[in-house]
Amino acid sequence: MLNRTLAPESKLVDEISFIEPLKQVLDNGIPVFTINAGKQELVRIEFIFENVNWNASKPLDAIAVSHLINNGTSTLSAKEIADKVDYYGAFLQTEYGADQTCIKLYTLNKHLNSVLPILRSILNDSVFPEQELAIFIQNQKQSLQVSLQKNDFLARKHFANALFGDTPYGSNIQPSHYETIKRTDLLDYFKAAYKAENCTIFVAGKFEEPEFNILNNIIGKGWDNNEPAGINKFEFTAVHKGEILVERPDAIQSAIRMGSLSITRSHPDFPGFQVLNCLLGGYFGSRLMANIREDKGYTYGIGSAVASLKDAGYFFIATEVGAEVCSSALTEIEKEISILKDELVQDGELALVRNYMLGAMLGSLENAFSHADKFKNVYFSGLDYSYYENYIKTVKTITATDLKDLANKYLNTDNFTKVVVGKK
Repeated sequence: MLNRTLAPESKLVDEISFIEPLKQVLDNGIPVFTINAGKQELVRIEFIFENVNWNASKPLDAIAVSHLINNGTSTLSAKEIADKVDYYGAFLQTEYGADQTCIKLYTLNKHLNSVLPILRSILNDSVFPEQELAIFIQNQKQSLQVSLQKNDFLARKHFANALFGDTPYGSNIQPSHYETIKRTDLLDYFKAAYKAENCTIFVAGKFEEPEFNILNNIIGKGWDNNEPAGINKFEFTAVHKGEILVERPDAIQSAIRMGSLSITRSHPDFPGFQVLNCLLGGYFGSRLMANIREDKGYTYGIGSAVASLKDAGYFFIATEVGAEVCSSALTEIEKEISILKDELVQDGELALVRNYMLGAMLGSLENAFSHADKFKNVYFSGLDYSYYENYIKTVKTITATDLKDLANKYLNTDNFTKVVVGKK
């Protein structure tokens, strides 16, 4: 009989396998990376475009184009586009990121011939109708005004702007910026960014030669957009902004966000820094959660992260705490960082972090879509699958001394930008 008083035996994940993509090129030069896996006749096709022509006086052009690109062509209204896509059981999704913008298509294989022409029309002939633009401006202004009342949103906004200034990584968007959006500017951006030479396609699902031929026949023809463009490129210098306090006298809770510029995924220390981050605040069993939530009861949640963008990396800690304990929470956060810099991590705690990180990696590879996502992470960082091999090796072999050294190298709280919104 099974003895339920005994925990099941645990062991370190031994091997993690990745599905590497097949690279092909459409007739018009667009590279296509395919993760051909799965038994269902379903595919996800992602069209990813590098963001271009950054203009700090027009910070919303790329965002507005991403939101409105499905809202009308010269021959199809927004409703007609939606109805046609729905008719075939397909789904279109747009995503704006600080470095790239993405249009995702989910569809059954048998409808590729019917759905891809709709998408081609969107990518070549979007017109951004004035009526749709007016609705977008009204809705986004209202949404922003609501968000500006939230402490955590303000903390994130002030922190990003302090680190990255008026760039896509930290632009200080205000409701007034929406009044400056012009349809002509959106058309100009669309023609500069959404063109074949600025596009990379990632496909995941059951996608073989017949499907590729359909994609090539429809998307591989010449595109209409050909305006000149410069890919966004930024350089950042770490500037110590100290403490930024945004006082809100009636606040019941205070939002805290603190951290600094750091390394990107291409840096050799990045995998080790991820282990250090996990230990500090990267999962529910982290030291920050154990102290600030479980022991002190100052918050429902606190976490830290290492973020890698195309032109910068940064480390941050974020939480919301009771306004009356804000100063105490800041003290405890710095205490936990100091302990990591002064003391070696015990074997048992490090083993738990290893198991969590390897298990999380293994669990994140559940289907073709997630394998494609893992490839995109390294592709846009200029890396290959050796990054994951090194990551797994680092998680398995990193020592307590290594972690202490990394803490002293990258967690200098004297150089942190510290944003508090509420009361301190």
